[in-house]
Amino acid sequence: MRLTTLVFYSIIMFSTVACAQTVLIHKTNEQIIIDGDLSEWKTPFLGPFVIHNSGEKAFQNTFVSLSWNSKNLYIAYKCNDSQIIGTSQKKDSQIFNTDDLVEIFLDPDGDSQNYIEIGINAFSTNYDLLLKCISPECGGWNTVMDFDIKGLESVSKITPEGYVVEIKIPFSSLKKIKNGGFKKPKIGTKWRGNTFRIDYGNTTEYLALQPYKTSIFGFHQPVEFSVFEFVE
Repeated sequence: MRLTTLVFYSIIMFSTVACAQTVLIHKTNEQIIIDGDLSEWKTPFLGPFVIHNSGEKAFQNTFVSLSWNSKNLYIAYKCNDSQIIGTSQKKDSQIFNTDDLVEIFLDPDGDSQNYIEIGINAFSTNYDLLLKCISPECGGWNTVMDFDIKGLESVSKITPEGYVVEIKIPFSSLKKIKNGGFKKPKIGTKWRGNTFRIDYGNTTEYLALQPYKTSIFGFHQPVEFSVFEFVE
């Protein structure tokens, strides 16, 4: 990479990080069972999600809540959906092309490389993959579809309003990602990430908790990820 290109890219990344919005992840003492029942969730839900590259209002509302303890990261989604699209499929199916689903991207060290993507549809089908690199500066699009997060749990439940999703991500599995820069979080730790939804129902919409300024890589714009801060 030419020095001028590296310097330019570094300036852009620094500017984006400096302006990134912060999402607080509250520590919990509650026992969270991954069963699709959100009655034990005490942490606030954030949202509604908006169109990912414009910030415009979505056709149907989506809310997300994140919490953590010493062992796991927990995520819960509430999705209003009047026309759920999808089916139960085998793990790691490419449901992002066909099904209504929610997603989370996590980049613990914030370097825009070796970050994870997890997606779950309304029928509890999930996939997890590793994004080694997406930009020309680090070699171009490079994903690992056979990547697995050991101990990952996710359950969806269809409700009168749409569907809900619960996810548990063990920290122990993330520290094994090569060059992932993972450190077990403590109060004050900051990661980069974002949460998403694809809605194929009445009208196809790509939604995010925090919208982006550009859309060249769709959801995959790690330099524009939010700051996830672990708090009490």
